[in-house]
Amino acid sequence: MLRMMTAALVALSLWASLPPAGTATPLETSPRPQARPVKSTLSNPAAADRRVEDARFQRWIRGFRKKALRQGISARSLDRAFRDVRYNRYVIDKDRNQPEFTRQIWEYLDSATSEARVRNGRKALAKNRALLNRIERIYGVDARVVLAIWGLESAYGARMGDIPVIEALATLAFDGRRQKFFEAQLIAALQIIENGDVRPEEMKGSWAGAMGHTQFIPTSYLAFAQDLRGDGRRDIWSRNPEDALASTANYLARHGWKKGQPWGLEVRLPEGFDYSQTGERVKKPVAEWRRLGVKTADGRPLPDHGISSILLPAGAKGAAFLIFSNFQVIERYNPADAYVIAVGHLGDRIMGGAPIRQPWPRGEKALSFKQKKQLQRLLKRRGFGVEKIDGIVGPNTIAAIRAFQASVGLEPDGFATTDLLARLRQR
Repeated sequence: MLRMMTAALVALSLWASLPPAGTATPLETSPRPQARPVKSTLSNPAAADRRVEDARFQRWIRGFRKKALRQGISARSLDRAFRDVRYNRYVIDKDRNQPEFTRQIWEYLDSATSEARVRNGRKALAKNRALLNRIERIYGVDARVVLAIWGLESAYGARMGDIPVIEALATLAFDGRRQKFFEAQLIAALQIIENGDVRPEEMKGSWAGAMGHTQFIPTSYLAFAQDLRGDGRRDIWSRNPEDALASTANYLARHGWKKGQPWGLEVRLPEGFDYSQTGERVKKPVAEWRRLGVKTADGRPLPDHGISSILLPAGAKGAAFLIFSNFQVIERYNPADAYVIAVGHLGDRIMGGAPIRQPWPRGEKALSFKQKKQLQRLLKRRGFGVEKIDGIVGPNTIAAIRAFQASVGLEPDGFATTDLLARLRQR
């Protein structure tokens, strides 16, 4: 969708730059068209920087090629895969602005679990019910979660990505933020090509190198992709979703999915609840949560699906969720809490479940990536146990926030806010 919007804006800007109708252009009035002036890169530092960057990228590819040859990738496959590869700046921009990590959870859920996506999910369910039921029987993974991942990753196959995977992964590996990870993905992608599973020109996907209906990364494809159709190919790229959906179910099953157990459910916390008892690291039997006064969002007793935790993705002022072990299984697909909640809630809505009841603190402004890193640095400087300064507010950072909040008499809900950052700056 963002690529479509960008294209539309570019088209609009080009249209706006055209002369009014009936106005002669220089080419129409000149008997001999004039050569277009060429700007020197000496007066265009940005262009010069891009040329240097592109040259560095091509040098990096030559070095990487040696690594790939040592790992068994043939020169022929490398020549085919890297024939038209260029440094892709769009990919880097997307890597710095992932919506699961850069927007407030309610903004993300507004899109991820929109009425349109729920409605389209019900249509996809009606069309593919026999397939989804078959996959559920074979792999023991509830159809709703497979369907929801499909809906969230590619809008039920409508948007599987059109970026060349080799180019995206090479760009990200060269960039260096997660060099080892993306080099491993690039080698795996080359192995897929080497194996003859797909031609390089057909290996397209997202900016992060994820592919097919449910956006498998290359290493996951090698480890978990399935040939449900039995045609000798694990084809996750075609319009037919069978292999892709079976691959997703196999991935979840192999990571410990428990059939019939929900990912989680919205709950109501009692007055005076001890917020230090929230977070994925605090695990209790459902009987203990009941004893503490926790109920479902509509006031009923909690169903018992095993050891569980209470998650507050927007702090004490937002919705609370009781999460079970299947929550962590979905996290293996994508570690962002917002993503896992979106998958779980979308699947519930498609199957007739209610919207989230508790309102979100929509007036709270999201911290920028830079501000999140500053928050982590300040917490670490004060000895609150932050391990990585990466701008991602995960379980470790949430625990550190909670410890800091408790130390200054605030409600220890673990929610990163602009007010919290301002307080850290003052100390």
